[in-house]
Amino acid sequence: MATDNPVESLQEEATCPICLEYFKDPVIIDCGHNFCRACIAQCWEGSNTDSSCPQCRETVQQGNLRPNRRLAKVVEIAKQLSLQAAKGAGEEKVCGEHQEALKLFCEEDQTSVCAVCHLSRDHRVIPIKEAAQEYKEKLQGALGPLRKELEEVLALTSKEEKKTTEWQSKVKNKREMIAGEFNKLHTLLREEEQLLLQSLEEKERETLQRLRENVIKLSQQSSSLQQLITEIEEKCQQPVVELLKDVKSTLNRSENVKLQEPEAVSTDLKNVYKISLDMREALKRFVVDVTLDPDTANPNLVLSDDRKRVRRGNTRQDLPNNPERFDRYLIVLGTEGFAGGRCYWEVEVGDKTRWDLGVCRESVSRKGQVTATPEDGFWVVGLRDGEYEALTFPPTPLPMSIRPSQVVIFLDYEAGEVSFYNVTDRSHLFTFTGTFSGMLHPYFYPGADDGGTNAAPLIICPVPAQAGENLGP
Repeated sequence: MATDNPVESLQEEATCPICLEYFKDPVIIDCGHNFCRACIAQCWEGSNTDSSCPQCRETVQQGNLRPNRRLAKVVEIAKQLSLQAAKGAGEEKVCGEHQEALKLFCEEDQTSVCAVCHLSRDHRVIPIKEAAQEYKEKLQGALGPLRKELEEVLALTSKEEKKTTEWQSKVKNKREMIAGEFNKLHTLLREEEQLLLQSLEEKERETLQRLRENVIKLSQQSSSLQQLITEIEEKCQQPVVELLKDVKSTLNRSENVKLQEPEAVSTDLKNVYKISLDMREALKRFVVDVTLDPDTANPNLVLSDDRKRVRRGNTRQDLPNNPERFDRYLIVLGTEGFAGGRCYWEVEVGDKTRWDLGVCRESVSRKGQVTATPEDGFWVVGLRDGEYEALTFPPTPLPMSIRPSQVVIFLDYEAGEVSFYNVTDRSHLFTFTGTFSGMLHPYFYPGADDGGTNAAPLIICPVPAQAGENLGP
């Protein structure tokens, strides 16, 4: 059948009508048709001298077989063109050894072969199209698990990329926190340096003044003694009458001479020149004496007589429902209010299983529902259900390597910061940043007793004895 493709048309012309392969040793018979010599000989085998053409059925003489060398050259050209066309299309459709079409598939060698290859080896073969369909189905069957595997890999990749992003965010936040804390420490240390230098200067001035006064007094004593010595020496050289004149008075003055010891002046600098590279120690100069305000305490809370401890009581007390009192939640505020400066205090939480600490505005709602977030005027961290968190919205988890037994709260009003530190391992827990307005008060929430497991009180730690001497502005 003629085609529009010249190469395919040439292939048809170079194909034996008997074996349907390229002509091998082509011969032409009387009717003008061409066949492979072996094919036509096999076709006429056993017949007489007159035979018919397998193609047109015309009677021809068997002995009139003439080699068709021109067709043989055409066959070679067709083979070359077929091979080039196949390679150009990216698919080798012609056997490179025999220049025959690859119509079979050898299952043992797993390769496409031509008919000549098949005859030269005793291997099981199947039609190439059948093999292609079979393996296509197998390949398609393999696609499902592979696609599933790909989905899992992509999901894991996405998960790891998310972890990478989260980790980078954590590192960035940690880096910013470290930089912020060290910047704060540097600021505090610079201020402490100025205070120490100022204290040292005052100590130097005061001590030098007292030492100079001692020197002046001793110099005066020395001068008086020198005068008396000179007077006595001169008297000893006088005539008898002059020597005895007022001699008793002179002796009395010499006997009454008494050395006046200089005033003791301390030159010890141990209590003056003390440097701390610890944040907690650096902050202690801002320590304030915090006490609990009973007028703000929820009726279920019990305060100690010194107003330094608070815990949940067993019964609700009959207390006046004054405007300052929290009536629903177990909250009590510090008596002291801060509208500026820096303030530091420590609270012992011990082994409590639930607590909140921080600061809040004086103007916060105290009746009914209370939401302890910065948006509502609360800057608080706490322990809830075994997890530490800053009460933002939503809450911010606070990873804790060592459980704190004491917590530091440091308020820097002008900077708009409330920072929390773990006294146990001297680590930074969290810092709220914002802008403050109005009076702020210390905030305490001891939590329910949880069947006795959380019955211990929150305890405001004592103010260090030396703290009052170094209070900053």
